[in-house]
Amino acid sequence: MKRNSPGRMLTHARKAAMVLVALLLLVAGFSSSWGNAQHILLSKGREHGTLTVARCDDEVCTGPYVPKAPAPERDRVTIDRSVAVKKGVTLAVVLKPGTGEAVRTGPAGGLHAWLPLGGALLLAALVIGGGLRLTRLAWLSASAGGALLVASFLVL
Repeated sequence: MKRNSPGRMLTHARKAAMVLVALLLLVAGFSSSWGNAQHILLSKGREHGTLTVARCDDEVCTGPYVPKAPAPERDRVTIDRSVAVKKGVTLAVVLKPGTGEAVRTGPAGGLHAWLPLGGALLLAALVIGGGLRLTRLAWLSASAGGALLVASFLVL
């Protein structure tokens, strides 16, 4: 068989495509997570406080906000609705700069922010194990994603 036979080239092309799909999944998961996680991880200098959930609609919940330090008066502070946000609950939050959007802080908020990455790790594990035949790396990816999802479920 020739060194550059069409079969060998197809194998390399398939592997390159699988690597690109796995990388795309991981980058998309990280990007989705970073939108909220950056406010939790890099919260120094941002407005911290507590939000008591008073009302929820389909997408967001609102309620009275009490800042930890003197801050501008906020007439409306919202937080994305999730399973963990219930009416009457008081949450420690940090506000996104220049907005009235809050992000939950602490271990529960941090794990919740990284949920998209956990799902991406699980999906990438299928591509890594099935498409690339790298079973150990696939199990590692699936274990990390599963652990992130389970920890988030338990903490919330």
